[in-house]
Amino acid sequence: MLNERIRELRLAAGFSQVELAEKLGVSKQSVSNWENDNIQPSIEMLVKISRIFNVSTDFILGEDNHTYIEVTNLTKTQIHHVQQIINDIIGC
Repeated sequence: MLNERIRELRLAAGFSQVELAEKLGVSKQSVSNWENDNIQPSIEMLVKISRIFNVSTDFILGEDNHTYIEVTNLTKTQIHHVQQIINDIIGC
């Protein structure tokens, strides 16, 4: 599950393995090994991965299937607009 989540997040963001490796400060081989389930990233690396993709470490580990949108730097009005857009998309 972990290897699949990392691959899915990387592809959804449009990153190559090389690009993700550069962002994390590791080799392309490390990313490849994670995605092929040969090795697992360290706890510290899981935290870095979660920050790059704006997901929780629980999501990466398959313990949480919720997806979140970071709105910390938005105003209350902007957050309200984002929520309206989401509601329109899902048909609420």
